[in-house]
Amino acid sequence: MSVTSIDASSSRILDNPAWAALTGPHAHFAQRIGHAARYHQDVAPFHALCDEDDPRAWADLAALVGPGGTAAVRGVTEAAAGWEVVRTRHGVQLVDTALRAEPDPEAVRLGPDDVPEILDLVARTEPGPYLPRTVELGTYLGIRHEGRLITLAGERLHPPGWTEISAVCTDPDHRGRGLATRLVRAVAAGIRERGERPFLHAAATNVNAIRLYESIGFTLRRRTVFSLVRHTGAAALEETA
Repeated sequence: MSVTSIDASSSRILDNPAWAALTGPHAHFAQRIGHAARYHQDVAPFHALCDEDDPRAWADLAALVGPGGTAAVRGVTEAAAGWEVVRTRHGVQLVDTALRAEPDPEAVRLGPDDVPEILDLVARTEPGPYLPRTVELGTYLGIRHEGRLITLAGERLHPPGWTEISAVCTDPDHRGRGLATRLVRAVAAGIRERGERPFLHAAATNVNAIRLYESIGFTLRRRTVFSLVRHTGAAALEETA
């Protein structure tokens, strides 16, 4: 699996997509202090630093989460003074280069009333974090069978000009029928209609999912890491005092 150079000038914003989203189209979902931001805690579990090498950003993140608080951040393997890395997971970022995007006649738009069903499907399939207000981040589509939600996909991070496709999952009893691929295409169709471009993330260990995404028109842009860090003391604040 090789990393492909993809329109570096327009895709550079994806180097720090959560920050670009929280300070751009998703600013109304953000809690921000200076050089650090996070989504409201019932919307998404992600935090962002303007620059992970800037001590001021870590000081602002410390003020945002408080002593003993945790933050889920991208691109950090060694935390600043006053922080510890709790765990790190490797991932990949893929962008749409040849996806056939098209609406799906069976896809239905999901909203707040569908959240209990969404959370149940997510709990059984574990596509990634999903919280009670995640549905507000963008368009979420589902397919039902005999009234029951069996497939899900939708929009999460929204940096300017781009939208992340996320929460792609299918009930285990209905896998192997291409349902998730259909929803990915349908969500992508809505993104393209706005003049934006789809991208997505996957765990680096999820080789089957990565192969599927590449087979339908996504291309690997970069490898990255996602870390949970914990604020352990006042060092980060003292460092910039």
